[in-house]
Amino acid sequence: QLHLLSGDAVSRVTAMAERLGLPADRVHARCLPDAKVAAISALQRDGRRVLMVGDGLNDAAALAAADVSVAMSNGAPLAQRQADLVLAGERLGAIEDLIDIGQKTRRIIRQNLVWSAAYNLLALPVAAIGAMSPGWAALGMAASSLLVSANAWRLGERS
Repeated sequence: QLHLLSGDAVSRVTAMAERLGLPADRVHARCLPDAKVAAISALQRDGRRVLMVGDGLNDAAALAAADVSVAMSNGAPLAQRQADLVLAGERLGAIEDLIDIGQKTRRIIRQNLVWSAAYNLLALPVAAIGAMSPGWAALGMAASSLLVSANAWRLGERS
């Protein structure tokens, strides 16, 4: 759910909100830094995870308060220091790319954990009772590690 908290003038913020199709209750103009932090805290108290995007000095406290924060590369150095990430460029669409990469990373981590657990649950008992030679067990473990690494390598692919 998108909220627009801006220190800018009402007319500019309203125009942007209309372009984004945001309802009035999620749009706030002339916000001071404390108001931004309060809005973030209220969302967090409601159980929401907050991603904050900012570029100015007045965004630094809100960037620090958010669960995840993104500063723009052309923004204030203090905002960049407070942010978890700094976008290289001015394209806000990169934030969607970041979310997609994060979701893909989580999916691949889960796949790798499931594979590793399954392999170890099956292979370790076989090796422990001596039904497999230590050499084959080592080779199987190396192959399993290569499979996990190859799966993680998919993160570099663009979908």
